[in-house]
Amino acid sequence: MAGFLDRAKEQARHGLEQGKQKVEEVQAMRAGNDLLRKLGAAYYAEKRGSGSDEVTQQALSALEAHIATHGDGFLRG
Repeated sequence: MAGFLDRAKEQARHGLEQGKQKVEEVQAMRAGNDLLRKLGAAYYAEKRGSGSDEVTQQALSALEAHIATHGDGFLRG
């Protein structure tokens, strides 16, 4: 009986770790999408004359830092 409980406990732990990893992936994708949206808004504002190159460059740098840390999977869909 102890072996069964140990296996069940290990499976539960493994399931929790997989769930946590998936949540982190979803959060990283949402953050990447938000940064991409901010870059688009900054670029649009700059082209319309109400934004600045500095804001666009800051948004681009933030997006590039996110990609360096989490990858570019959010760009694919």
